[in-house]
Amino acid sequence: MRYSLCVLLLLFSVARTISPFSHSDRYTRSDHLLRRRPQEYFEVTHPLPSGHAIPSCSHQILRHSFGNTINSPPFSTSYSPPSRCPAPWSRVILHFHATCKGEQYDRIAGLWLGGVELLRTSTAQPTQSGIFWDVRKDVTRYSSLLVRSDLKLTMMLENIVNREFTGVYHVTITLLYFKGHAVGVPFRVCSQGQGLNLNRNGSLRILKDESGSDSETPDGISQVGEEKGESNVRQGSFYMSESPADLIIPISDEGNRGFWFRIESDLDLHSKRIQIPPNTYRAVLELYVSYHGNDEFWYSNPPNSYIKTNNLDTGRGNGAYREVYVAIDGEIVGSEIPFPVIFTGGVNPLFWEPMVAIGAFNLPSYDLDLTPFLGKLLDGKKHNFAIGVTQGISYWFVNANLHLWLDPHSSEVHAHRIVHHGPELTLERQEEFIGLDGTFEIEAERQTQSAGWVSSSSGNITTIISQGVKLKNRISFRQNGTYKLVKQHFKVKKRIKIINGRGELITQLKVKKKYPLRVITSMQPSLHKDRYILVTNVSHALKERYSDSGGCFRNSISNNQNSMGWMEVKDHSVLSGQAFTRQNYTFHDKLDCYSRNVAAANGRIVEDISSFACQP
Repeated sequence: MRYSLCVLLLLFSVARTISPFSHSDRYTRSDHLLRRRPQEYFEVTHPLPSGHAIPSCSHQILRHSFGNTINSPPFSTSYSPPSRCPAPWSRVILHFHATCKGEQYDRIAGLWLGGVELLRTSTAQPTQSGIFWDVRKDVTRYSSLLVRSDLKLTMMLENIVNREFTGVYHVTITLLYFKGHAVGVPFRVCSQGQGLNLNRNGSLRILKDESGSDSETPDGISQVGEEKGESNVRQGSFYMSESPADLIIPISDEGNRGFWFRIESDLDLHSKRIQIPPNTYRAVLELYVSYHGNDEFWYSNPPNSYIKTNNLDTGRGNGAYREVYVAIDGEIVGSEIPFPVIFTGGVNPLFWEPMVAIGAFNLPSYDLDLTPFLGKLLDGKKHNFAIGVTQGISYWFVNANLHLWLDPHSSEVHAHRIVHHGPELTLERQEEFIGLDGTFEIEAERQTQSAGWVSSSSGNITTIISQGVKLKNRISFRQNGTYKLVKQHFKVKKRIKIINGRGELITQLKVKKKYPLRVITSMQPSLHKDRYILVTNVSHALKERYSDSGGCFRNSISNNQNSMGWMEVKDHSVLSGQAFTRQNYTFHDKLDCYSRNVAAANGRIVEDISSFACQP
């Protein structure tokens, strides 16, 4: 689809000065399409294998309507696993279903079991005829919690219902339990060679390599090459296959307003004191993050000097660099620059109907492997785990889950940190502006390395983690500040080596990620004094690649989304406009592939082609 943007710009080229911050970045849009029945919304991603298999049983764990819930405590209910389908399960899928009708902003929501977050999601914006959507997430990694009957299930979704905002979100959550090999996963490992995975029972395996000779691996590591090539590989995992942790400890708030910590400033650090079991041989911190208020579009925030010099009435400042970090007893042990998720009311809400932005329905979580730091933690004492946001402003929701693997054959293990370099951050800023026009650039780079050994009943295993992060951000204002261009390039390279007690390399895993982003907004006068025209363009992508040293395990994801259009706005409401969004999703591994190409124009799907066939 093509838009006559040149004609549009000429038509509204009225000599009138408009402040670049006189409009909002979040909108609700009028129901400009005449629909007779509810519209389904969706996020393009890899279909879970549960879609092709019948679960052993299903269990509805939550059904609730979130109306005027602002400043109210979250909804809680008791959880218990299904008696008709007892553990163990090979896979558990969370199915989130929501409906809404009326007018409403997008809202953030979190789901916790015993204070451990299972899902971070945001809502779609409803229409008068109604909308509905479904989210499916693999929650097998939380199995140690899912088998318990003494925990509360909690969901937080703060919503406002009044004469103007009438939408009530009706939510149903069901768990689907699978047994045996009824369902595989999209990430599979080839059956030949020395594919490795962490085994929950900690037993020693003797593996056969391709030559047929025996090779001893440390206790807790076993060959992947199960029936039909299935394995337990999870997207984003540092390891090719991992069994669920034996224990998960929440690093979160008390739950009165949800279990997330609320970060209001750069100095706002939230923490929890935790004592971990002495027989822990592996630890991974899963970090959940979302950004709101003045930092919802942190990657487009200008420096405070620009705002102050031009006497602008906005709190969206502090520059465009943000980083979520984790500290143990005051020492930073890891950090993440989050993927810039755009919620359904962001930039131009017409872009996100009925196909929402990348990650909007299932916000990504981030794994920080803390195994090299076990030497610091296995002393029988409580340690302070803290989370903060570098240069953050109001407000961020953050919390974490600490996944721990325990040695079943020993009451305690020994560990020692060998090295920890960093995190050293190189951050350069440049700014140049005259009046409302100018350019602001940020370049950030960080190199870290951590290593430590753990001696358990499995033997002596050393984990070495190296990571390099680079970010470039450029913001340009033109035409008296009414034209804004944001370009951001982020990439990370991570390498994890696992070495046995003889100094031999067991496996080496490589992770590469890229998050390119470009946002253009051009504000134009409208023929109506109380309105304005906003021409918008968004291009963003999530690219990931995982591989092992032996070439046995490899997968990649390329998820690209491009949108263009315009809208006429009054206050916070979009009155009219045009929008076109195209998304290209591809996944490849050694054995499988999937692609889906979708295009939406003015709220309707005009193309949707998917395939499981691999291209030659």
